[in-house]
Amino acid sequence: MILTTLIVGFVISYMVPNLYGALKVLFFILVLLLIVDTILLFASKGKVEGHRILSDKLSNGDENPIQLQLMNGYLFPVKVRVIDEIPFQFQKRDFLLETKLPSGAEKVFHYQLRPTERGVYSFGSLNIFSVSPIGFLARKHAVGQSQEVPVYPSFLQLQKYDLLAFTNRLHEYGLKKIRRIGHTMEFEQIKDYVLGDDIRNINWKATAKRGQLMVNQYQDEKSQPVYSVIDKGRVMKMPFNGLSLLDYAINATLVISNIALKKQDKAGMFSFSDKIENRVVAERRSSQMNLILETLYNLETNFIESDFSRLYVDVKRNLNQRSLLLLYTNFETMDALHRQLPYLLAMAKQHLLVVIFFENTELNEFAHKKAETVHQIFEQTIAEKFIYEKKLIVNELRKHGIQTILTKPEDLTVNTINKYLEIKARGLI
Repeated sequence: MILTTLIVGFVISYMVPNLYGALKVLFFILVLLLIVDTILLFASKGKVEGHRILSDKLSNGDENPIQLQLMNGYLFPVKVRVIDEIPFQFQKRDFLLETKLPSGAEKVFHYQLRPTERGVYSFGSLNIFSVSPIGFLARKHAVGQSQEVPVYPSFLQLQKYDLLAFTNRLHEYGLKKIRRIGHTMEFEQIKDYVLGDDIRNINWKATAKRGQLMVNQYQDEKSQPVYSVIDKGRVMKMPFNGLSLLDYAINATLVISNIALKKQDKAGMFSFSDKIENRVVAERRSSQMNLILETLYNLETNFIESDFSRLYVDVKRNLNQRSLLLLYTNFETMDALHRQLPYLLAMAKQHLLVVIFFENTELNEFAHKKAETVHQIFEQTIAEKFIYEKKLIVNELRKHGIQTILTKPEDLTVNTINKYLEIKARGLI
């Protein structure tokens, strides 16, 4: 703008000669300021330092905090623009932070990133543009080296529910308190009756032998195998809120495995499509959660039709102890269910099977919008038919005695934990 003004002024000075001298002085002042600005920014020893701070791994589907630290090493205040080279997976092309830093001052920026895919994310350099009080030039500093960070299944969600389970505050996030029904406990020993013991637990044979009241003492059932079975066929590729159904199932598997271990059960998992893969045998050991986390990190979907007959054969062959099977899959129509129902019924005879599938939340929103044309009425009618068919699938499974969860993708973890706690409380396994 200053150069344009000077050029226009010099053109006008042909007609107004007295203006030429003043413009010439202004031009030399501009050149002098440019030289001073260059010396301030490039010849002085100081510069603006900065670095990026982030964890060694990111949590998929969660807001992950990123921290940028800046420090002004110049002897004068500067304006700073920061452009962080964020991984291409986020598709953020307009990242820009601006601030003013007095001499010797430090400042910390915070922002958040929400990855929606597992894998390795590469951060580039941190580009810092420093502008002196004169403001004609900007000096660029590219600080930091390229940084690769893996994105794991939602360990932030795991930590949240882990803390809640430890403090018995799961109900604060919508998890039900389940009333214990009957004696869902294992026999431990026979002991003398004391005031307050349940008289229904009196052991009359032992009482007759000892000549005093004896009661059976029970303890909570432990070490039950809990398997998360993840369908990684084409039906699990459908995305909601940036995450695929497979990623929702993976995040829920990580949390429910941790809860099962906290409840003294054995946690395991495996996936299937056209074959059985990613198997982790149900155990209760200190390294189990890390093994499950690493297995889930490497789990990828494909576009193959899932083979439930192969799943049934594998379950029958490898799971000898009655187990809780949490099957994450998706059925859109009754025909799809009926093709797989014989295999589900066969697995349910030997194990406690819970079939978990998903509501189409976008379809629900579309069906409840106000229709304004005949075409929209027709489309909403079709949408309502699919929604109703999901409910029919639930009724069909329950009619055959199979436990079922129909859930929104974002509510999957809470609803799965609810079902697990309900099964434990009712002594179904």
